[in-house]
Amino acid sequence: MNALSHQTHALSINPANGETVGSYPYESAAQLDAALTRASIAFANGRNTPVAQRAQLLLALAGALREQAEEMAQMITLEMGKPIVQARGEIEKCALLAEWYAAHGPAMLAPEPTLVDNGSARIEYRPLGPILAVMPWNFPVWQVLRGAVPTMLSGNTYVLKHAPNVMGSAYLMKQAFQKAGFAEGLFEVINVTPDGVSKAIADPRIAAVTLTGSVRAGIAIGSQAGAALKKCVLELGGSDPFIVLDDADLDAAVQAAVIGRFQNSGQVCAAAKRLIIEQGVVEAFTAKFLEASRQLVMGDPTSSDTYIGPMARFDLRDELHGQVQATLEEGATLLLGGHPIEGPGNYYAPTVLANVTDQMTSFKQELFGPVASIISARDADHAVALANDSEFGLTASIFSNDPAKAREIATQLETGGIFINAYSVSDPRVAFGGVKKSGFGRELSHFGVREFCNAQTVWVDRR
Repeated sequence: MNALSHQTHALSINPANGETVGSYPYESAAQLDAALTRASIAFANGRNTPVAQRAQLLLALAGALREQAEEMAQMITLEMGKPIVQARGEIEKCALLAEWYAAHGPAMLAPEPTLVDNGSARIEYRPLGPILAVMPWNFPVWQVLRGAVPTMLSGNTYVLKHAPNVMGSAYLMKQAFQKAGFAEGLFEVINVTPDGVSKAIADPRIAAVTLTGSVRAGIAIGSQAGAALKKCVLELGGSDPFIVLDDADLDAAVQAAVIGRFQNSGQVCAAAKRLIIEQGVVEAFTAKFLEASRQLVMGDPTSSDTYIGPMARFDLRDELHGQVQATLEEGATLLLGGHPIEGPGNYYAPTVLANVTDQMTSFKQELFGPVASIISARDADHAVALANDSEFGLTASIFSNDPAKAREIATQLETGGIFINAYSVSDPRVAFGGVKKSGFGRELSHFGVREFCNAQTVWVDRR
């Protein structure tokens, strides 16, 4: 095989027991070329397909996803350890996404009037072409489809380069698109090494690039896209602040903080990573949060009782433990966990760190696992300063029983999304994306539909 690098296979390893789930040979340069050709031909053939027809295909996709839901959920759990109940929820969320865009997306692509006299000019949204998507493993299906569905509705084709450890999920998604009746090439999966990604970015058939991943990956992909003068959207890391003010409903705040920090075993970009609590309630909040965290069930991800499964990769568990140890050495207090679980599987104990300050590792770095850091703020102004003291700016939460105060604080936070009395979510009805080193560009809402469109001015002279 004419391999694109010295590596030969993408391996999917079950993090619950270390067994191999799948081994997928990397594609040759010729195979990559064939995939890009299919995507390019599909774009040429389908770019003028009526948007109503594309919307009908999305309804069919929702049906195909539900038809394969259990198979896809089981694959997610095997490949990256997501507890099975959460994996099933991920597939249903994707089906709802497709239905939502089928219903609301066509209006987002309608010609847009301008203020030119007599209505003689308007903006029309045209697709760009094949879009290369480099995607992560933590939401193997949702992360892909939340970008693919609106991007394809607008007439683009989608070329997926998925994370090596979730290629089984990638191929099941392609199968769902085929069952739904999408033509060959509209949704392509390429299994390539970083060398192959670079070749694809430079290839003239790729019109633009989107990445969800680390800051390091964002710098690499963004640099290559820039060198090729291609638009890119980057959704990178986050160290999201979760602010709780003195007047907050503590029970509601704790419930949201536990979900926001520990769902998906803490492996979420937009998650409650830095719990910034006003000092008047920090002791009470900590006691309630600690009690709730102790109740979380960790174990076999195939069990419906499990809330925290194994971390997806063994190297990431080692990195997380190093960050926890560094934070403790810097003076934080360990209230819960703080260690890998012995035995088979890649488990890390749910961990709560208290007395964390802005000079410590868990404050300054993103911790991508089941670790919560509790930081005390003197007052609301200090909470805002702590929240903004980060290289990241993805989302934030504010808990307060004073809506006016919460909205005022929201205007001061440097993030792409703010959730008042709620934990962060990605939802098709609202835009999703970050600022600072959390990236740029937006997914979902009408932004996701238009992000990879040419906003074309059409002016008719009416003399």
